[in-house]
Amino acid sequence: MLPLDVPLLETFLDLVETGSFTRTAARVHRSQSAISAQVRRLETMLGATLFERTTRQVMLTPAGERLVPHAQAVVDAAAALAARFREEEDVAGDVRLGCPEDIASADLPAILADFAAAHPRVRLHVRCDLTLHLTQQFEEGAFDLILIKQDPARIMAGARMLRHEALCWAGPPRSRGFPQGQTVPLVLAPAPCVYRARALEALAQAGHLPDVVYASPSETGQIAAVRAGLGWSVLPERRLPPDLAVADAGWPAVPEAAICLLTAARMTGAVEAFARHVEARLSIMPDERGTA
Repeated sequence: MLPLDVPLLETFLDLVETGSFTRTAARVHRSQSAISAQVRRLETMLGATLFERTTRQVMLTPAGERLVPHAQAVVDAAAALAARFREEEDVAGDVRLGCPEDIASADLPAILADFAAAHPRVRLHVRCDLTLHLTQQFEEGAFDLILIKQDPARIMAGARMLRHEALCWAGPPRSRGFPQGQTVPLVLAPAPCVYRARALEALAQAGHLPDVVYASPSETGQIAAVRAGLGWSVLPERRLPPDLAVADAGWPAVPEAAICLLTAARMTGAVEAFARHVEARLSIMPDERGTA
């Protein structure tokens, strides 16, 4: 693999722009001999002559012309990388995040750890609650940004959808078929909850009577109740525990939900950096990158 020396490429581009070793040397505050040595070194690395030199002008060879766009791309990428690192080092302050408990438990720890490692001067404050409570508190100024679950067809104004969340029926181990009788025992989050609404809507449209026998705001609590055989729940497919049963084709389909990010109109550098980080990580979770 050919090593790329960014300073040599910068000198090459300066010489292309000025067309003169004298003017290039004056621009970068180095001697003409130093500029000539850098050009010779770059030509040696590439195994090609880049300039035709006469007593009056410096002209690009065909090889030099081919190098120009590639050299510019490398120099621009190096400058962008340096700027990004300087930006991250300068980011400091507080970030107040609101998040549903299930997302906080399953997805957030790794996201927070990576961000904290990259931005040690940022202090993260996280509070978990139901989506309705989070949006109310956000409007009151309690949070800088919130993650919320939404109906994809009715996403609240200002929220950015990060991902679609496929949902499925989850039941007690070794139970796949639809319960006998018209009434279906359910384990769900309290109202209002998008997953709960999806479950009730699907059953109602299929002509069945839902019976919420256990309500818990915690996904962990819901899973424990399902394991105990109290009823069926609706959970994200990607987080379905392997010991729970997945409903068979006799169950009505559950429409997907959406995970969205809502940010304040005015964001500090720390909040903006964290919002970008969350958006990048949640849009494609690590375990999905191989199949996305």
